[in-house]
Amino acid sequence: MAFLRIVRFTADPAEAEQVLARREDLITAVRARFPGLTETRLARLDEHTWLDSWRWDSQATLESAVAAAHDLPETGPAFALVKDATSQEGEIVDER
Repeated sequence: MAFLRIVRFTADPAEAEQVLARREDLITAVRARFPGLTETRLARLDEHTWLDSWRWDSQATLESAVAAAHDLPETGPAFALVKDATSQEGEIVDER
C-alpha cells in the first residue's frame, strides 16, 4: 500500500521563492536515491504556513528515505528556511 508523509511548516513570505527552489532540489535528490517517491504536492495555507505531502510506494521506502535524509546535501539548505515543522505519516486507504 502507498503511504503519505505530510509536513506542515512555516516560512518567511519573503523567502517563498527560495523555499520552492530548495524544495525542488530536495525532491530531485530524493527521487534519485529513492525511486519510491511517486508524487509531491505543496499547498500554501496562508502567507506563512505551508502543507507539503509526499506520496511513497511503501512504508519501507518512506522510512528508508526519512532515515537517510540527513545524508543528502540538499536537506540542510531546504530545511534552513523552514520553521515549526511537524510531520505525520499514514497509509492511504481510499482514493476516489
